[in-house]
Formats: sequence, structure tokens, C-alpha cells
Amino acid sequence: MRPAPEIRPATRADLPAITEIYNHAVRHTTASYDLEPVTLASRERWFDEKAAGSWPLWVAVRGAEVIAWATYGPFRAKPGYRFTAEHSVYVALQAQGSGVGHALMTTLIADAQQRGLHSLVGAVDADNAGSLAFHARLGFAPVAHFRQVGHKFGRWLDLVFVQRLLVPEG
Repeated sequence: MRPAPEIRPATRADLPAITEIYNHAVRHTTASYDLEPVTLASRERWFDEKAAGSWPLWVAVRGAEVIAWATYGPFRAKPGYRFTAEHSVYVALQAQGSGVGHALMTTLIADAQQRGLHSLVGAVDADNAGSLAFHARLGFAPVAHFRQVGHKFGRWLDLVFVQRLLVPEG
């Protein structure tokens, strides 16, 4: 049995692995609607923007290897949305199905609650049954289904927004 991964805040030194994990999804899946891999330089700017905005970026590490990452940031720019954030979670191919995504999301949800956020939203490709089930296990519910809003790999893609309220309704 493998040891549980360490979950910790990301550092600049983690960016090559974060970039590699993300770019695998860009090249091979519809988990991201980016069409071209991102550069390390663009991820460095992204990291700096997250730090400047005090937005979290967590990594899961097994041994010395970053095997997954998760973050959240502004859902929309208008101030009325300030209590809602949109999250992302990406797991390296070799670590998928190991529970590391769940561990990262549990950390991310607790972080969002501690910061006083009211709602987390995620955007999931409608054909990604695994991600939709993953989010459902974490208490997210589908709240919107947008038809043919993306185009990748020569086909139109539907997008589902999932949401989890972080405080009891009322």
C-alpha cells in the first residue's frame, strides 16, 4: 500500500510539475478547454496572480513528486460575487483513482470555508462522468448545463456547472 500523499501549499518549485499535469489534460482530455499546452512562464504569471490575490494553490506530493494540484479563484469579477469561487483540480494520470483528488478537494473546501466563502463552483465537461461522480461524492450538485459552448478535438462540447454551498442554506 502506498503512503498517503502530503497535501501542502504549492511553491514556485512545484510549477514544472503543475504545468506538466495540466498540459497532459490539455493534450489528451476535455477536462480543460484550452487547445494548446500552457508554458511554464504563463504558469509563473498565474502563480504570481494567485499569490497577489491571496488565492490558494495546493499540491499533493508523494515522495518528492507532485501528483496533483487544486486551486480556486474568483468566480466573476463583479464584487457581488465575492463569496463564490471557482475551483480546479487536476491529478496526474498515474495517481488517478487513488483518492488524492478527494484529499485535495477536502483541503480546498475546508480552506474556502475558513475564508468565509459561501459557494464553490466547478465547470466540468458534460461527458466526463468520472469528474461529475467525483464532485457528487464531495457534495457538489449540477446546477447548469450549457450546450455546445466549447469546441475541441473536432467536436462540440457541453459544459456542466456544479456547485457546493459551504454553509447551511437559510
